[in-house]
Amino acid sequence: MPSPTEISVEQLSRIIGLPGAPMLIDVRPSDGDGGDTDQSRLPTARRMASQTVSNWAHNFSGQRVVVYCRNGGSISQGTAAWLRQAGINAETLAGGFDAWCKTNQLQLSTNRLPVHDEVGRTTWVTRARPKIVRIACPWLIRRFIDPTAMFLFVAPSEVASVAEQFAATPFDTGHGIWNDRGHACTFDVMLEEFNLNSEPLSRLAAIIRGADTGQPDLTSQSGGLLAISLGYSRMFRDDVAQLEAAMPVYDALYRWCRDGTEETHG
Repeated sequence: MPSPTEISVEQLSRIIGLPGAPMLIDVRPSDGDGGDTDQSRLPTARRMASQTVSNWAHNFSGQRVVVYCRNGGSISQGTAAWLRQAGINAETLAGGFDAWCKTNQLQLSTNRLPVHDEVGRTTWVTRARPKIVRIACPWLIRRFIDPTAMFLFVAPSEVASVAEQFAATPFDTGHGIWNDRGHACTFDVMLEEFNLNSEPLSRLAAIIRGADTGQPDLTSQSGGLLAISLGYSRMFRDDVAQLEAAMPVYDALYRWCRDGTEETHG
């Protein structure tokens, strides 16, 4: 049984991807040779050096934090203790990354992660006036890749220039790698490239694909998502405001995909 300052793998796996999930901090020492430490981590986790915790602790003030190392030992426990001393609600992952892997939990591949800015955020750019996949992809990024990610919505003709000037990663624009591939929409591509392979996310991807690619009958939910998305696009002139308002739609769909598909309502 985990101590009061630990969280179990099962407990953490149930809240990753949900609004209000804790910030995850990966303090495993770097392998230095391109090993597993550099290639995968828990979804949304930020790599931080435990030795410099006094320099970066303030970045997590007021947040719930889960710290993990390789095995849940002294590196993560010492870092979490330091954070708690600084007034931060910090726990450690019982058993660390090894325990996470042993139960085949979701792991984020870092090979395609964009460069982070000076405060640790990724920045993405796409075309203005989003409808479906340009809302769905930011939802995926915020919930499973980088909860602090910034999104720039600009005129299609300005995407390449903005991407260069602001070190932003384009998606669903025809630039870079984050675009439709054959029958796969950009959301599918992100799941594949980031290795976010789970049954709930695959089920959600099918709903999004049907709504985004003119196949509203692909799933029973695709037509409804299309209608809701078009309605949101007419409700908001500000694309960022539309994104923030629509995030709960995808939160709800994900929860249904994860543990609500068997429930009926008469």
